[in-house]
Amino acid sequence: MAPSGPGSIRRRCRRVLYWIPVVFISLLLGWSYYAYAVQLCIVSMENIGEQVVCLMAYHLLFAMFVWSYWKTIFTLPMNPSKEFHLSYAEKDLLEREPRGEAHQEVLRRAAKDLPIYTRTMSGAIRYCDRCQLIKPDRCHHCSVCDKCILKMDHHCPWVNNCVGFSNYKFFLLFLAYSLLYCLFIAATDLQYFIKFWTNGLPDTQAKFHIMFLFFAAAMFSVSLSSLFGYHCWLVSKNKSTLEAFRSPVFRHGTDKNGFSLGFSKNMRQVFGDEKKYWLLPIFSSLGDGCSFPTCLVNQDPEQPSTPAGLNSTAKNPENHQFPAKPLRESQSHLLTDSQSWTESSTNPGKGKAGMSNPALTMENET
Repeated sequence: MAPSGPGSIRRRCRRVLYWIPVVFISLLLGWSYYAYAVQLCIVSMENIGEQVVCLMAYHLLFAMFVWSYWKTIFTLPMNPSKEFHLSYAEKDLLEREPRGEAHQEVLRRAAKDLPIYTRTMSGAIRYCDRCQLIKPDRCHHCSVCDKCILKMDHHCPWVNNCVGFSNYKFFLLFLAYSLLYCLFIAATDLQYFIKFWTNGLPDTQAKFHIMFLFFAAAMFSVSLSSLFGYHCWLVSKNKSTLEAFRSPVFRHGTDKNGFSLGFSKNMRQVFGDEKKYWLLPIFSSLGDGCSFPTCLVNQDPEQPSTPAGLNSTAKNPENHQFPAKPLRESQSHLLTDSQSWTESSTNPGKGKAGMSNPALTMENET
């Protein structure tokens, strides 16, 4: 076995350091449990009914907070599937070709059957040199994880994980339940916090836990409310944090609302169709993370027109231009709530999953 070099030791040290914010949050959460459940509810509250109600509500919020935080931390980010990786022949050809048009021609041929529609700022195929793959739409390379992450939002040090397609719902619930947790503590602790300053509490260690608990809950409530509000806005617009700072580029150009399908469908894309799972940290997001329905503002001049015989879809007032690449079946139904987009029964079984939508045509790369 080869001895570990300096580079390996540094990487291990970095991995340990990355867990410090998570350990800090865990210790803070453990102290808040002791301060609230023991020092406030059991020691300081005199009314039994108030104790029971506060402890029941607190433990419910505490359980949901811990559950969603755990899922956000330990849900592995999803990476692009094998179809986006170049074959050995394509890698060899790409290495021989110089950077430029010949290089792009190789990538265009490799991407011609992939469900991608976004491009680089220069209009080129989005390719990751580190992972040696063609990036799916909304996929980005994380420098911390050193991997391409599907629908990457950001790398969060507080969970020591990339927030992306696989755990974005869990991250939102983590923000929501942590905010409710802090607001509940601040609201129920307020009267005892006032008693602390008016010398209405007995001179015990409980009074200091009550004071610091209120300060911590109030400060975190302010920061969490702004962060949660920002991500709620992102969900309503169907944007990631990265896309909010740099709008996605399509073949027709930059479009900041290219993936927005309307508030209801944007919500369903993250939380799923079954509302009973919306408030639970259980994965229910739609799709596979590799392809997404789009609602283009401008017509792509290179996109083929709808084939003859399918003009009936153009009469639908909700009809928009959608990506020319095939979508996965779980994403395609987001394009419309009606059944008019399904393939005619005269052509049963034709095409692959996600390609039955007549308004979706194959894009011919030139």
